[in-house]
Amino acid sequence: MTVKHEQLSLDTQAGKVTYLDITLQLRKAIKQSGIKDGFCAITTPHTTCSVIFEEYVHDKDWKGDEFLQVDQNRILDKLVPRQYTESDYLYPGPAHVEFLKDLAAKDPNYLPDPVSILNADAHIKGSLFGASETVIIKDGEPLIGSVGYMYFVDWDQNRERTRTCNLMIMGE
Repeated sequence: MTVKHEQLSLDTQAGKVTYLDITLQLRKAIKQSGIKDGFCAITTPHTTCSVIFEEYVHDKDWKGDEFLQVDQNRILDKLVPRQYTESDYLYPGPAHVEFLKDLAAKDPNYLPDPVSILNADAHIKGSLFGASETVIIKDGEPLIGSVGYMYFVDWDQNRERTRTCNLMIMGE
């Protein structure tokens, strides 16, 4: 049994939900691993992000977003509206705000601006969709069908960031 680890570095956008097609990176990592039969776990360590398996849609709107993703976002915005003020959701509470202020002093990935943490909606969407997918590998290829694609989704619209996505490829 062989185990290989890979980490993808992904740049997300501010002002919109960011969907990044990671299918080619997944295929490349599987090929480079040399594993012919096994599986690949694809995970994100970010609590406002998800990894999803979806059909690639050739049609895009004028902003470059795939139609299926636009439709998904419209439905989600009705179920879990975007947080604009501290009174839209209970999160973040005062204890968490203090924790994040202390964290911002130590870690440059966290901004001291409290408005940047008005992202309860992103946390809820991340929880609904989950942080991982698992793909079976057969004959050195992921079994995702002819229209299946893997997407990394950053639900947090408050700022652009560089995110990570972890791959663990196991098999023979």
